[in-house]
Amino acid sequence: MLTEIILLERIEKLGKMGDTVKVRPGYARNFLLPQRKALRATKENLAYFEAQRKALEAQNAERRADAEKSSKSIDGLKVVIIRQASEGGQLYGSVTSRDIADALNESAKITVARNQIDLNTAFKSIGLFPVKISLHPEVKVEIILNIARSLEEAKTQEKTGKAVIVDYNADDRRSESAKAPAAAKTDAADDQTEPKSEAA
Repeated sequence: MLTEIILLERIEKLGKMGDTVKVRPGYARNFLLPQRKALRATKENLAYFEAQRKALEAQNAERRADAEKSSKSIDGLKVVIIRQASEGGQLYGSVTSRDIADALNESAKITVARNQIDLNTAFKSIGLFPVKISLHPEVKVEIILNIARSLEEAKTQEKTGKAVIVDYNADDRRSESAKAPAAAKTDAADDQTEPKSEAA
């Protein structure tokens, strides 16, 4: 059974402020209601929302203007996070939304909460990754996260656009291709040194 709610702000794939929508009870109870993103769609709450609509819309417009101002300083920003990792690029640990928020706050000098980082799973390898930031329900930006083992490595990754890792498969392929010409030379040498048959 679905729960009917009134949205207090725009929610992606659900609706805009003031829309009455139906959602799963757990989503309403665990996220939308405690985060003050929605109200239960009761007669009292509908009346309250209509009475407060102008004030809520004004607050939303103010927050959106602030977010748009902040977005100019961080859209496309390259954020470096240094972590220990294996030669193959696997991190000893992971980089989470909290780590990204901390690094962003330090480098961009603006406050971004970890729940504004649009991240489904933590990063577990070095490299360059695009990360979406929701500064406001209607203002989203993208940063480039550069996870490396050192600042020098981060610079190399930024220049090449690729993770600095040891590709063991490439080493194997190189050694195989090196063996092939050598084997071909040996076969050719064997052909040339074949004993001549004695004349009858």
